[in-house]
Amino acid sequence: MTQNQFSFEINAKIPDALGRAGIIHTPHGDIHTPNFVVVGTYAKVKFLEPQQFHNINAQVMISNGFHLSKIDDEIEKAGGLSKYSGYNCPTITDSGGFQVMSFGSGLGKVISMDKRNIAREQFKTDKKRHLSRVTDDGVYFKRNEKDDEKLFTPEYSMEFQHKIGADIIMAFDELTNIGDSREYNEEALDRTYSWAKRCLTEHKKLTKERVGKPYQGLFGVLQGAHYQDLREKAARDLGAMDFDGYGIGGAFEKEQLPNILFWVNSILPESKPRHLLGLSKPDDIFIGVENGCDTFDCVAPTREARHGKVYTLDGDINIRNAKFAEDPSPLFKGCECPTCKSQYTRGKINKLLKNKDGLKTEEEIIRDKQIAIELITTHNVHFIIKLTQEIRKSIIDGNFFDFRDKWLKRYYK
Repeated sequence: MTQNQFSFEINAKIPDALGRAGIIHTPHGDIHTPNFVVVGTYAKVKFLEPQQFHNINAQVMISNGFHLSKIDDEIEKAGGLSKYSGYNCPTITDSGGFQVMSFGSGLGKVISMDKRNIAREQFKTDKKRHLSRVTDDGVYFKRNEKDDEKLFTPEYSMEFQHKIGADIIMAFDELTNIGDSREYNEEALDRTYSWAKRCLTEHKKLTKERVGKPYQGLFGVLQGAHYQDLREKAARDLGAMDFDGYGIGGAFEKEQLPNILFWVNSILPESKPRHLLGLSKPDDIFIGVENGCDTFDCVAPTREARHGKVYTLDGDINIRNAKFAEDPSPLFKGCECPTCKSQYTRGKINKLLKNKDGLKTEEEIIRDKQIAIELITTHNVHFIIKLTQEIRKSIIDGNFFDFRDKWLKRYYK
C-alpha cells in the first residue's frame, strides 16, 4: 500500500478531545474530514444527479454492498463503482451484513426509542427471526419462507466488494438486536472477531490476485452494543489487526453514543480513519467529531427531503405546510446551494409538492413532485456537507467548541 493509493493524514486536533481534521487519500480522490458520506444505495443517490452531487461539494458516496452484489460483474466491467455510478468520486460499500441480519435478529443501527417502541421493534424482528440462522461459518438466510437458504460468508462479502471496486470496503460483522442479551452479545462479538480475521485473509488474497486494480481500504467493524467492556474488547482486538480503518456500528440507545465512541476511539489507532455508521443529525455529528469519528453516513437528508422536510440553521421546517404557500423566500436565506440560488422559492416548492389546482395531469403531478424533491434533496445534502466543512475549519482554526455551542444553540433553540 502506497501513499497515492490509500492513506490517512491528520491536519489538526481538538485540544483535550479525540477529534481531528484530516484527509483520507483514495485512488479516486481525497476525502477531507470530518465529512458526510452521501448514501447512494443502488450506486445512485436518489434525486441527486452527478452534476448536482459535485455542485454541492459532495466528496464521497456509500452504497449497499448486498444489493450491488447481484450486479458485481457488471460493475466490475464498467471499471468499478466510481465510474459505474457516474459520480466519479471516492466510494464506500458495506459488507451486506445489515441486510442479511435484518432477516433475523439485527437492527444494526443507532436508535433512540422508548420501551414501547423497543418492544414493537423486537416483536417485528422476532417474527422474521426464522428467516436467518447465524453460525460460525456465516449466516444462512432466505428472503421469504418459500426460498431456499443461502449461506452468506465473510469470504463472499470480500469477493463481491472487491468486484464492485469501492475505495473503502467493510468487513463482515454480526449485528445484534437492541433486545439481545449480554450473553448473546458476547457470542456475537467473538464471531465478529473470527469473521474479521477471515475477511483480512481473503482481502489480502484478492488484493494480490487483482494485480493492477486500485487498492481498496478494508475497515473492521466494531460491535458490542452498550457494554463498555465489550466495546473496549472490540477496539483492542480489531485495533491490533491490519485494517486500514474502522467502522463503528451497532444497535443501542442514542443517549449512549458519546460514551461508546469515547470508549472505542480512545483505544483504536489514532493514525487510521473511523466511520460512524448511520448517523447525520447535527448533534450526533458534533458528538461523533469530538469523540474521534472522521466520516458519517445516513439516508436521513435524502429520505426526509422526500417528505418535505427542509434543513435550516434555525431548525427544520416542513415545506408542505400551508404557511409556506405564498412565501417568496428561498428555502433558507443565505444558503449557497443550487436550490437556494435558483428561482424556486418556498412558495413554488410548496405548490410543486401539493398540486392543489386540479388542472394538471397525473404525469405533470408526478413530474412536479420529482422536481420539488430534487430541489430539497440538493439543499439538505448540501446543508449537512457544509456543516462538516465548517466543523473541519473550526478544528483547524482552533475554535471547535465555540463553533459547536453557537451552532447548536441556534439550530435547537
